[in-house]
Amino acid sequence: MNDAHLHMVVNHFPIIGTIFGFGILIIGLLLKNKTLLNTSYVLFIVAAIFGAFSMGTGEGAEELVEDMPNIGKQIIHEHEELAEKLAILLYVLAGLSLVGLYLNFKNNAKAKLLSFLILGIATAGLFLAQKVGTSGGEIRHTEIRANASTLNSVGTEKSTAIEEGKEDND
Repeated sequence: MNDAHLHMVVNHFPIIGTIFGFGILIIGLLLKNKTLLNTSYVLFIVAAIFGAFSMGTGEGAEELVEDMPNIGKQIIHEHEELAEKLAILLYVLAGLSLVGLYLNFKNNAKAKLLSFLILGIATAGLFLAQKVGTSGGEIRHTEIRANASTLNSVGTEKSTAIEEGKEDND
């Protein structure tokens, strides 16, 4: 198993964990349920841990795919920049979640205020997670890129030229 494979294995949980954590946090706030709030905090912490693993495997994955056709260094660089921002946000979210867990266990009055702060940061995390996920998907899935029709027509032209060249040689 190489870094690209490892990256593919771990890179989804920071996104999914943030989404689930956000949803559970909202429900916990609406129901005023500390168990749900704590569950969301744990999800944010785990998402940050997987974010660190994703960052750790990203460089190796980049080295393996950056010279492949239709990929290039620019699209990987954009993904890397967004991923770094998301990772920092997840680390902050995890740190605040640890504090939130502590305050909930101590029944501290500031726990509710902190949960709303975490909600705000998690909202920003959702936005960044979507951007990171899309930019990561665009690396290998050219069909979801903004210029997909251009890439497809160029690919079709190349395929047609290759097929015509083969027919002429037969």
